[in-house]
Amino acid sequence: MAKKIYLASPFFDEEQIDRVSRAESALAKNETASSVFSPREHQHEEFEMFSHEWRIATYNGDVDAINDADIMVAVIDYVGQEVDPGTAWEFGYAVANNIPVIVVKEKEGAVNLMMGIPLTAYLTSVDDLATYNFDAVTEIPFTGEIF
Repeated sequence: MAKKIYLASPFFDEEQIDRVSRAESALAKNETASSVFSPREHQHEEFEMFSHEWRIATYNGDVDAINDADIMVAVIDYVGQEVDPGTAWEFGYAVANNIPVIVVKEKEGAVNLMMGIPLTAYLTSVDDLATYNFDAVTEIPFTGEIF
């Protein structure tokens, strides 16, 4: 049975927007993904961005979507060794709630211990999301450098 996916990813610059857009497209092609919630596409435009109402709606909407998800896909391409704090929080929340996390990291380099150990599968290209079997949830451990 196809799974509901939550896509955690930064989208603050052109490179990040390109990467999450490619991830959204790849997931849309995947027959084992019944739906995808990408926070980038749920910005609560009914409220002024960064207003109190927008903040509450965004937080609650994202938490509800994670709670509703069967699986999280987390894009963790770092800037230096710094992961986006929102993505890190979403990742930790999913792990704490026993939601499998499929990590995508296209950039070379080490992975933070707190993400490298609890992840379910480690992919190095968003293109792999088009064919990953979310029904089987095959484990692919991270075996590279940890910091």
